[in-house]
Amino acid sequence: MFRSALLILSGNAAASLLLLARNLIVARLISMEDYGIAATFAITMAVVEMASQLGLQQQIVQAKDGEDPRFQAALQGFQVLRGVIAGVLLFLAAGWIAQFLGIPEVAWAYQVMALVPVFNALQHFDIHRLNRQMRFWPMVLTGAVPALISLITIWPLYVWFGDYRVMLWAIIVQIGLMMVVSHLVAERPYRIVLDRAIMAGSLRFGWPLLVNGMLMFAVFNGDKLIVGRVLGMETLAIFAMGFTLTLTPTLVMAKSAQNFFLPQLSAAASGAGFQFLSMVTMQAILVMGVSIVVGIALIGAPLIQGLLGDKYAALIPFMIWLAIMQAVRVGKAGPALVALAVGQTTNTMIANLIRVMVLPVCWYVAVTTGDLMVIIWVATLGEVLGYIASLLLVRIRLTISLRGLVLPLVGLLVLMWVCIWFANRRATGQGSVTLLLAELALYALLIAAILWSCRDLRCYIINRHTNAVES
Repeated sequence: MFRSALLILSGNAAASLLLLARNLIVARLISMEDYGIAATFAITMAVVEMASQLGLQQQIVQAKDGEDPRFQAALQGFQVLRGVIAGVLLFLAAGWIAQFLGIPEVAWAYQVMALVPVFNALQHFDIHRLNRQMRFWPMVLTGAVPALISLITIWPLYVWFGDYRVMLWAIIVQIGLMMVVSHLVAERPYRIVLDRAIMAGSLRFGWPLLVNGMLMFAVFNGDKLIVGRVLGMETLAIFAMGFTLTLTPTLVMAKSAQNFFLPQLSAAASGAGFQFLSMVTMQAILVMGVSIVVGIALIGAPLIQGLLGDKYAALIPFMIWLAIMQAVRVGKAGPALVALAVGQTTNTMIANLIRVMVLPVCWYVAVTTGDLMVIIWVATLGEVLGYIASLLLVRIRLTISLRGLVLPLVGLLVLMWVCIWFANRRATGQGSVTLLLAELALYALLIAAILWSCRDLRCYIINRHTNAVES
């Protein structure tokens, strides 16, 4: 079991680190304004996914008939249909998107990006179906190999273009190869069927995820759109790079947690062990949030200085707050997985709706003050409120006791405050070797206390380890 968990985490981490390296190299090579434009391509991809997110990949894992070849073919057919529609819509909207962002000359690039949803839709669903059997190699290879090749193409693309087009074609290469690799590692022949009954069932399962996809777009990219529209491409480059550095580990952990825990939660959904496994999931993801905050607190500034140089030095003061925001965001994945395991897909939608409600405040702050730090504070408050809502929904709708989260959450709050305090000391030039040693010691103590307070997670790890040794 832990071998599977390690494979998922290392595979997702490898793909994400390769893409992070790609983004960092592009940021280093091209101008900040061009990187700001390149960052809008990721936003455009998110627009497409937002408009067509029905959770079909999760459905084939969660559904009882997920092993049925016709059911898989119907999901693949539905996926192709929605991907083609999304591609056409993006192609038609390319001019409006470019005009809104104040870069009308880039409209052609957004038309090229219309290939992305089509390539995504043509992926083989075997890479998701095999997760039901705790077989993750096909999914890992589908993510990691295209990411590696996309990274390798950066230098020739830079020599050829030398501007934001480097990122555009690197993305196309990556998404196209993901489609190809998913077919190469599949076990079943690829078939598509348009089955109205299954499509209707998918819509019933997925409409909250579709709405949530729209909300997730606003959560992940609303702040970026505000910054790019009001504060310009260079400020967007700073903000987008901060998001990239902090969001990458967040997405790796959230995706790995879903791949590992969702099959187990779905299998235990009607059993007596669901409460225990739910708490294990939420505690494990909370520990992931702890690692994000501590990791950025310790290596955030050296990472920026070493990889990006003085060009992105203005990002350093924002990093700890961005890390805290992402830690809270990844925390929401715990209650979301617990709810998804029993087919309850509206919980995440409601939690993200609360986060989206603070976007008008972010817009007001951007227009009236132009203060990026205050925008991040407001966004973080929105994430906290969304996390509280997600916990309450799990407690009320699924009657899951949250007592096991009280002490870990208290420990996380203390840890965040300590990280902010040390970051402020360094920002005012009060850093020293003694202060660094004290910081490391305090982090170690707090992490140990948080891990000790996660009683269910400790029991889960000990039991799994014991079973693995005995077998």
